[in-house]
Amino acid sequence: MEELCQEFRANNKIAPENFDLYQVKRGLRNPDGTGVMAGLTLICNVHGYLIDDGEKIPDVGRLTYRGIDVMDIVDGCTAENRFGYEEVAWLLLFGKLPTKSQLERFCRVLNDRRELPEYFAEDMIIKAPSKDIMNKLGRSVLALYSYDDNPDDPSLENNMRQAIQLIARLPVIMTYAYQVKRRHYDKQSMYFHPLDPSHSTAQAILNAIRPDRSFTDEEAKLLDTCLILHAEHGGGNNSTFTTRVLSSTGTDIYSAISAAIGSLKGPRHGGANHRVMMMMNEVMENVQNWRDEDEVASYLEKIVRKQAGDGSGLIYGMGHAIYTLSDPRAVILKTRARKMAEERGMSEKFDLFELVERLAPDVFAKIKGDRKVISANVDFYSGLVYEMLGLPSDLYTPLFAISRIAGWCAHRIEEMTTSGRIIRPAYRSLSLPQEYLPLAER
Repeated sequence: MEELCQEFRANNKIAPENFDLYQVKRGLRNPDGTGVMAGLTLICNVHGYLIDDGEKIPDVGRLTYRGIDVMDIVDGCTAENRFGYEEVAWLLLFGKLPTKSQLERFCRVLNDRRELPEYFAEDMIIKAPSKDIMNKLGRSVLALYSYDDNPDDPSLENNMRQAIQLIARLPVIMTYAYQVKRRHYDKQSMYFHPLDPSHSTAQAILNAIRPDRSFTDEEAKLLDTCLILHAEHGGGNNSTFTTRVLSSTGTDIYSAISAAIGSLKGPRHGGANHRVMMMMNEVMENVQNWRDEDEVASYLEKIVRKQAGDGSGLIYGMGHAIYTLSDPRAVILKTRARKMAEERGMSEKFDLFELVERLAPDVFAKIKGDRKVISANVDFYSGLVYEMLGLPSDLYTPLFAISRIAGWCAHRIEEMTTSGRIIRPAYRSLSLPQEYLPLAER
């Protein structure tokens, strides 16, 4: 294998300066870091900066679903002491907030569609366990194609049916896959609890994960807030763009959503929340005094210099492609995390997270010489919240997926009904002409 890799390296070099020479926008980013405009959407807007005379000006982050500030959605559900993820799924799919009767009917429809097809759990999950739940989610979604009597019909009616079924079923697949992983790889007991038709999505997850099925209303509402905040983030994020790229070809919804799950699995995307917790656990193990700013900063410097951490040089959970001064999702989760940390005797741990958040920008500036404005993103606090809820790290990124399925489906339907063109960017070839040589002459 090493010989093959050497062969590849010898014949596949592209000088970094060529990207600038040919004005290639790597990562579909403009030179100022903004995204290349690739489409139009009514679903979501992510605001993180202003442009003044061509200059990027940092600004307070805002996230709106169909024009409604996500902070207002969370605050509204909190004020009325009710669950909100199902309402958000409706909003993203249909464009307006549901009436009380519409929401109640939609919740019933979701509950009716949670049950997996007959023998699906036995044949697709139990008989084929995976140590990685995201891998099992992707494979299971692809497998659902075979259980659909009408998988390829591109009509709005069929896509809407399939989307609602996927939103309902993905949390169930996740919890089944986790239980099977526990038995097969962790040698622990697994539990398959019956579904409760009265449960919200957040309640259904906790009911399935907890061995005794017990959870508090506060815990379920906190998980519901996480689901709301992860439900959507514009058409340009990698997994949603993946959904739109595949949907633009006219392929089936199962192929498109499975690909999106594969995208979200990456540590530079949805997998970052798990990396945050791995990084912070390492910090806690190697820093003696969690309140000593110099000691904490010194260890963060080692991470940026690739002398510690996973060798990437990244302080996971810090910085974002769009947000500058703040990520509204992180702001909300930080507030919730502080409250729960105080209640559960974890204030010292929370304080360390807050200290890392405050020190990280100066560490980057010192080591990289870059004064770019950065702040904590949603991944920095979501893993901590999940840990406080007693959720296993195996589920951190899958929870992101079962939240984002609502946004993915909304974008798929929008792409299928409004675009009409296959997404096909260009790549410039740098290969030089060469003659074909007969095998004996090589």
